[in-house]
Amino acid sequence: MASTLSPNTTAGPPDLSSLSGNIQNAADISVIVIYFVVVMAVGVWAMLKTNRSTVGGFFLAGRDMTWWPMGASLFASNIGSGHFVGLAGTGAASGIAVTAFESHSNINVTTMPEYLKKRFGGKRLQIYLSILSLFSCVALSISANIFSGAIFIKLAFGLDLYLAIFILLAITAVFTITGGLATVIYTDTLQAIIMLAGSFILMVFAFVEVGGYESFTEKYMNAIPSVVQGDNLTISPRCYTPQEDAFHIFRDAVTGDIPWPGTVFGMVITALWYWCTNQVIVQRCLCGRNMSHVKAACILCGYLKLLPMFLMVMPGMISRVLYTDMVACVVPSECIKHCGALEPTKVPAMPVFNNQIILASCRLFVTVLIVTSILWVPLVEVSQGGQLIHYTEAISSYLGPPIAAVFLLAVCCKRVNEQGAFWGLMVGLVMGLIRMIAEFSYGTGTCLAASSCPKIICGVHYLYYAIILFSVSILVMLGVSFLTKPIPDVHLILLSFVPDPPEKQYGCPKKTCDLFCGLQKTGPKMTKEEEEKVTDTSEKPLWRTVVNINAILLLTVAVFFYAYFA
Repeated sequence: MASTLSPNTTAGPPDLSSLSGNIQNAADISVIVIYFVVVMAVGVWAMLKTNRSTVGGFFLAGRDMTWWPMGASLFASNIGSGHFVGLAGTGAASGIAVTAFESHSNINVTTMPEYLKKRFGGKRLQIYLSILSLFSCVALSISANIFSGAIFIKLAFGLDLYLAIFILLAITAVFTITGGLATVIYTDTLQAIIMLAGSFILMVFAFVEVGGYESFTEKYMNAIPSVVQGDNLTISPRCYTPQEDAFHIFRDAVTGDIPWPGTVFGMVITALWYWCTNQVIVQRCLCGRNMSHVKAACILCGYLKLLPMFLMVMPGMISRVLYTDMVACVVPSECIKHCGALEPTKVPAMPVFNNQIILASCRLFVTVLIVTSILWVPLVEVSQGGQLIHYTEAISSYLGPPIAAVFLLAVCCKRVNEQGAFWGLMVGLVMGLIRMIAEFSYGTGTCLAASSCPKIICGVHYLYYAIILFSVSILVMLGVSFLTKPIPDVHLILLSFVPDPPEKQYGCPKKTCDLFCGLQKTGPKMTKEEEEKVTDTSEKPLWRTVVNINAILLLTVAVFFYAYFA
């Protein structure tokens, strides 16, 4: 193989030989075994502690969950092995901009499809969203997390990828499938504590090894692999040279890998879908003890979401400094030698019913979903040039915007009806599938070889495509709705922003007749306590103030981070 040495390599990299072997140290193996035992113990404890025999108990943890495990579960549901692998890998490849991806109780619903049924009537919207939610679980959450989690096991023990997948599933399936949401939340809480503690320790060691933040920013920009030409390929310098805007979140609107308009507008749309309409997230909020606990949980999750740039992205970037030839390899033969991968920085909800039979069927269906997700793993491996975080965000950009649009209009615009919502979703689905299928068919390309996908379909960045998809879906929903009959306001109470219907006023003769005949009341009037119990979303003044102050503080800190790293 003809090779060309880079004139600007990182001096004195750590020895790579220590990274090639599997874990054999007894202490390390003991830590891993203890970890799995503790997770299983927490799962079994949660199974025994909670009532799983009812829909509310199984799917909503009895609606009695406190704020801190809810907040930890929200964080752990979003941040997992996929983010450790994906954020670190993309951070090593292109810098900190990937950080931007990180930053309904009183209507008696347990799933988001059920809300659409109550809001619009009919069943086709509920069925459609249920199917699409299950597909997104397969394409995004389950398969990506299975893949990245199995990567850790594979690298630690030298196991085959699919054997690692089955081991991972066997350990978690016991309490996840049988234990319900409460078990998931408590194990999520444990996972969040372990992830935060472990990643914080890793961050400290990484910055000490690289010589501090200033040294890190200087060395990263010079982290160029020693072999930059070979295999009879002509490799452009942009493939192995760190990006000039690596330490900026907002990047060029045309040439940036994460353009700033997409960061500002496109990510807002996908975030609206993920955090406000995604069953996985909303289900955890619906299980809260009261509104204060729900809001506090979301704010806790928000604070924790400020950490990934420091705990995951920057250690990934430091890995490029410390192990440049391994992490930043561009010559295929070199990548295979170091990682067994051809790409640089490549990563080597259900409808609810009310009887025991259907609960058992739901548990079985979760198993089917997991099996389907395993079959989806090969697509995850080859998508988006091997960068896992771009794969998940691209799929979100193709499937999420129409759903975000329909929920936004369902809540904010009472004029939108079932016909408008349905056809808006259908148009959005077709547009999203066209782009997604084209990318799977033609590939997204790499720095070494561009994709052959037609420019008219794949020529727009996926975050820009999310903006287009969201806008078209809203226009179709509004257009069809204004051409068809509206839904009467009486059917939209508590489901959309509509005023309470005024009480019908009668004249004196009618009132006198009703009073004489005993017809002045149409039914028993609930006491004030009974009415508050049915639709209570009130909060104690003290805790409402504490929560609101923390919300403002969180927003201020987030804006500061964006401004500082812009």
